[in-house]
Amino acid sequence: MSKFNLDTKDAVLFIIDIQDRLVKVMKYGKQIIDKTNILISASEELKLPIIYTEQYPKGLGGTVPELQERLETAKKFEKVNFSAYLEEVKKELENTGRKKIIITGMETHVCVFQTARDLIENGYDVFIVSDGVCSRTKEDYKNGLSLMRDMGAVITNTETVVFDLLKKAGTPEFKVISKLIK
Repeated sequence: MSKFNLDTKDAVLFIIDIQDRLVKVMKYGKQIIDKTNILISASEELKLPIIYTEQYPKGLGGTVPELQERLETAKKFEKVNFSAYLEEVKKELENTGRKKIIITGMETHVCVFQTARDLIENGYDVFIVSDGVCSRTKEDYKNGLSLMRDMGAVITNTETVVFDLLKKAGTPEFKVISKLIK
């Protein structure tokens, strides 16, 4: 059951391509930003490393300002590959020594899917935040989630991730983070 268990000492938040021009064509773009903001806050409070990517920022714009302003200490990687498991990302993940990757981003059936596939193939446990990823169409979103579940990814949601990382109520971290969920 350890595959389904998130621990603050072994987890990384990985944000994939939540960029200006992509968000504009996503029906659930605002939800993805909101859920990712919750996960950023929880990651900061619980001291999880944060990695994020931008797909061809010259053409798709940078990370949306609502997230960018929160990611000053996170590690950023630009890419043209659809998979965000770049050589530089591989090295960054190895340097953390952590094996559980929490993923939010766009699009579920392309960059998120290919990244999850590469991470799983390289021995990582992948947690796809279902309310933190999206595609332009519902069919593509559902297909992406289905493919990743079949590959062995854990399909989860923001609240499950946050409360699994917290483990219990009454801690100082719980008091800060629980306010984000309400």
